[in-house]
This record gives sequence, C-alpha cells and structure tokens, in this order.
Amino acid sequence: MGKQHSNIKTTSAKPGDKRKIEVYFDRLDTSHQNPANRLLHYVFVPIMVLGILGMAWALPFPHIGFLGKYNGYFNWASFVIAFAIYFYLKLSPLLSYFALFLLFGLSYGVMQLEQYEKAGGTPLAMLSVVALIVGLTGQFIGGKIEGNEESFNDDTKLLAVTPLWVLYSLTKRFGLRY
Repeated sequence: MGKQHSNIKTTSAKPGDKRKIEVYFDRLDTSHQNPANRLLHYVFVPIMVLGILGMAWALPFPHIGFLGKYNGYFNWASFVIAFAIYFYLKLSPLLSYFALFLLFGLSYGVMQLEQYEKAGGTPLAMLSVVALIVGLTGQFIGGKIEGNEESFNDDTKLLAVTPLWVLYSLTKRFGLRY
C-alpha cells in the first residue's frame, strides 16, 4: 500500500524561495522608495493603461460572421484585457480580480471617449496616444524625483507588471494578502 505513492515527489519551499510575483514586486519596491514617486505611479499608471486600452480599442476590428449581433462587442482591447488577466492570474489570483475590475472601469472610460468621438469630438486614437504619453511622462518624472534614472529603465522591463504592483501597493495598505 505504501508503494502506490512512491512516485510522488514532495517539495518543500526553501525560506529564500520567492514566487515570481514577489521578485517583480521587490524589484519595483526598491526602485520606488520616494513617496512622491509612488503617488505619481498611483495616478499615472492607470492613465497609461487607459491609453493602451484606447489605442487597442481604436484599431479596426474585422467583422466576424459567427458573432452575429455581438460583433460590436469584441475588439482588439478585448484581447489585451484577456491576455493581461491571464498573465496576472498566473501571478496572483486576488490581484488579477482587482485588475479585471480596474480594466472594466477603464474600458467604460474608453467607451465614453468613443462616444465623444462619435459626437464630433477628438478621435479616440489621438486621445489614447496623449493619455499614454502623459502616463509615461508621469512615470519618468517619478523616476527623476526618485533620483535613480535606471529605475525608469527597470520600469520599461517590468511594464506589464507595474499596474499589478500599483494594485498590490494599495491592497497592502488594507492588509490583504495577494
């Protein structure tokens, strides 16, 4: 009876072992010590994500016959959201749920900008590029305030994780475990 499970390997985590997300967060935490830099990230990272979503939303999406009347509900931003949530889910389920709600809220903002464009306002693509530039500029200014020019370069490598890090920083204040 004891030999039935002899192929199962038990692994014990070493105290120094960290989850992938903890390595990312540690790198981001060390390059974002200044409170003003953190505040700028809390403001400008969502603006940057809004710009990315808006640019993906503005790209023409092909008409797919089998979608029928739901054709207008899918666009390239749907894929950006799906890939982001899949990536985040693998890193931290709790934070991925918060990210999903944030992305839904930002998507609502993009839909409002799209309605503004249809009413004769500025094109969504142009507003999205401006939002992305503003978001990246705010993060660059935060890096200058931090006094570590390499921190902005680290952020470009960790660009996909930075929105999750902002959510992590906020949930940490409420004592939630990611």
